[in-house]
Amino acid sequence: MLQVQLEVGPDPAEVGRARRWARSRLAGSGIGDDEPLAETLVLLISELVTNAVVHTGCPAVLRMLFAAEGGVRVEVADASDRPPRPRHAEGDDTNGRGLELVDGLADRWGWQPEGAGKSIWCEVDPAPAAPSPGLGHGSGHGPGVGPGAGPGASVTPGRVHC
Repeated sequence: MLQVQLEVGPDPAEVGRARRWARSRLAGSGIGDDEPLAETLVLLISELVTNAVVHTGCPAVLRMLFAAEGGVRVEVADASDRPPRPRHAEGDDTNGRGLELVDGLADRWGWQPEGAGKSIWCEVDPAPAAPSPGLGHGSGHGPGVGPGAGPGASVTPGRVHC
């Protein structure tokens, strides 16, 4: 398994840098920029890095792990030990959809404690998985899933001490 990582500063502009970095690493691993897998992974990375940077105001670490079978695991570690909390966006709300999107796009996702903070992770298999009727793919299944993970979960707003 190949692992690459990027340190992300506590600035929302870093999200764009993380997307560009991810695209170049995906291309280097043989996943073309125009492939649906790459588009899905870049969107997932954008959502997870945005949550980490906006809700903690602290640096984060983005990791991508490439499995020999073609699947990719994305992890974003931040300094907050607060678990994701369910949120539901209404109509014109501009926030509260990030982890709903992760739940809909990833095959699995969850979170786990890491050091003094936490890591939120998601996995995407090489071939699209058929969704279960009435359930999202993610639904918080898999190792390292903590309480509150799953559909509609989002990182609790509020700054943490970096």
